[in-house]
Amino acid sequence: MYAEIYAAEAATDPFFSVERFTDRLHRHAAAPRWGCAFGEVDGQPVGYAYGFARTAAYQWGGLLTAVPAEDLAETGTRTFALCEVMVRAPWRGTGIAHTLHEEPLSHRIEERSHLLVEEEHPQVRAQYERWGYHWMGTMQPYADAPRYDSMLRPMR
Repeated sequence: MYAEIYAAEAATDPFFSVERFTDRLHRHAAAPRWGCAFGEVDGQPVGYAYGFARTAAYQWGGLLTAVPAEDLAETGTRTFALCEVMVRAPWRGTGIAHTLHEEPLSHRIEERSHLLVEEEHPQVRAQYERWGYHWMGTMQPYADAPRYDSMLRPMR
């Protein structure tokens, strides 16, 4: 699914290659309290969402804007890092993304959810704002990564 969804970006930017995604996925899946939701419609895979708990030792590397220290303090149960919410093109605009987003969050013990949205995707950022997220700052988590809007949402 990742290869299908990111085909155009991967063709021009190595950061979005399947190999780099696989590396990130393996690191994320090995993190504490990893969680995933996988969506199917009539036996067809339509999307997924996954993330993991930030540990107390987590350092907010890659922040490009000043953020209050209290927003950065981690306890091991404070923040769930939502790494991916992906939906295949034929099923976009159907509510599946919201369902996939909410499913892993509905079982969490963490106080809040954190995610990144590419700055070049203001419509995606607006969608997350409708879902209760607010802008925290700007991040570039890897030297060759794009710039992202870093967003937080209290857990419901």
